[in-house]
Amino acid sequence: MTEESGECSGAKPSDEVWAKLVPSDSRYSDVEIRSEEKVICSEITASSDDKLNWCKIVRNSDLCSATIENNSPNTILVDGAEVLSESTVVIKDGSEIIPGPDREGFVGYRFSIISSPEASQRQLKILVDVDHAKCSICLNIWHDVVTVAPCLHNFCNGCFSEWLRRLQEKNSTVLCPQCRAVVQFVGKNHFLRNIAEDMLKADSSLRRSDEEVALLDSYSSVRSNLVIKSGNKHHRKRAHSALNEQSDGTNLQCPQCVSEVGGFRCNQNTVHLQCQACGGMMPSRNGFGVSQYCSGCDRAFCGAYWHALGIARSNSYPICIQDTLKPISEHSISRIPILAHEKNTHEQNITESCVRQMGRTLQDVIAEWITKLNNREIDRTRLPLNHAEMITSRTLVCCECYEKLVSFLLYWFRISMPKHFVPAEAARREDCWYGYACRTQHHSDEHARKRNHVCRPTRGSHT
Repeated sequence: MTEESGECSGAKPSDEVWAKLVPSDSRYSDVEIRSEEKVICSEITASSDDKLNWCKIVRNSDLCSATIENNSPNTILVDGAEVLSESTVVIKDGSEIIPGPDREGFVGYRFSIISSPEASQRQLKILVDVDHAKCSICLNIWHDVVTVAPCLHNFCNGCFSEWLRRLQEKNSTVLCPQCRAVVQFVGKNHFLRNIAEDMLKADSSLRRSDEEVALLDSYSSVRSNLVIKSGNKHHRKRAHSALNEQSDGTNLQCPQCVSEVGGFRCNQNTVHLQCQACGGMMPSRNGFGVSQYCSGCDRAFCGAYWHALGIARSNSYPICIQDTLKPISEHSISRIPILAHEKNTHEQNITESCVRQMGRTLQDVIAEWITKLNNREIDRTRLPLNHAEMITSRTLVCCECYEKLVSFLLYWFRISMPKHFVPAEAARREDCWYGYACRTQHHSDEHARKRNHVCRPTRGSHT
């Protein structure tokens, strides 16, 4: 296999390989690309050893992509999309290229960019002063950082949670520990959390001990956004619709703001949670014994809390039904979630066919695999829920997280499925190189149908 160069004017020749075409058939050699512009000469069909010029690959200025031009008289396929003769398309690391209009009978290639110091130097760098990434309470780098509003100062979750707890015990107005402004909201800041983690990777001397981190995590109580009422606001005496409130949410009330329910009534400084389903408010009560958070996403839902107190939905306050948050074992499913198999409808239809072929219901299948999850028979690496290692059938989750769990379990159901239950046409498909991580399946219906994507990636960065 050879390659011919077509150097563009001003391009600097180089002996370094910056990319290559990796054939899917191991009988052929890799096509190495050294210059900024290359006319590729290689085998096109599996039935012939002849080498032909069929495309030109030009390196893009971002050094992370290239442009391929179809120099053959026929259509070629790039990531499942047709590229006509003399047309161009941008390719990236991992792009699949077929030098013909169909996969059958043609040699397939994967475009692979070789990382280089030059490319690395072009990545955007953000410089942050370490002192600007420290919690003003403990004076260490933020851990599980939270941001308070409206002043937008940042603290460790555990540090601010302890500050909040002490002020609540004193029935005091919640003030920012740094500037003493009245705090109206507090929530997790995932962007700053990533920056803090990158800083700790760059300088390990900034890390706390495992014991310190564990203690800080034990104090942390901010899981979802908290709405904090200011003590200097007048308490309303009448129930009213949340739709008439100010948009900042600080005046929204719950039934326990108006009257005592279950031995508890909110005061002027009670911290509230806003339900992610109905938008209603409920007091944050960690010691009440009823979960107010979904363990899969850490968002707050009010259904279980108000149901435990015997309060039903009314026209005065938004209140969810109990089913918005309940144990995994109490959820039910009658259809395959749209999230299943990375939203690949062809794979979803195959799974549905397998369930029918076995003479079972979807609910029966999921119940069986939840038992396997309980018995820790399943690798949880890709379980898309928070606290994945702690999830059991008794864990309370919202409906959305339950569907994520079902989608995860259906993957394991399919890959463990005996072949005779799989439709014959589907069983004959070859595995996609990129498996469940394939991006082409999302925009090429033909590729999604012709290749099996319920498998682990064997190429790319997800191996």
